[in-house]
Amino acid sequence: MKIALGCDHGGLGLKKEIAVLLQEMGQEVVDLGTDSPDSVPYPSFAEAVCAEIIAGRCQRGILICGTGIGMSMAANRHQQIRAALCHELFTARLSREHNDANVLCLGARVIGSGLALEMVKTWLATEFDGGRHLERIAMFS
Repeated sequence: MKIALGCDHGGLGLKKEIAVLLQEMGQEVVDLGTDSPDSVPYPSFAEAVCAEIIAGRCQRGILICGTGIGMSMAANRHQQIRAALCHELFTARLSREHNDANVLCLGARVIGSGLALEMVKTWLATEFDGGRHLERIAMFS
């Protein structure tokens, strides 16, 4: 699977760890930055990740900022994007099973890297259930 990865300065360290994990899992990573600890506007990186998914160049995306809130708000402006801000394994799994989330948003200042890496594994391994959930997603997609 091809995964677009983006962050602001608050998520840089966690993005690097996630990129390594994804490569170890055999995923193709498209790293869209940032690569600097200098302050940057997170919406630019959310836009870049979403553009890759909307264009079909990547199947999923992961966005990281300090809390994950800004990234999820910026990403969900797009009708084709279903970005889920998750803080633990249960919501990471259900974001895929029930909502077919195509972007995972994480808060680097909210969760530790160990939990974040487990969430990424769970999120990637979980399939969409379809069924009754399709109708609900169609209402906002």
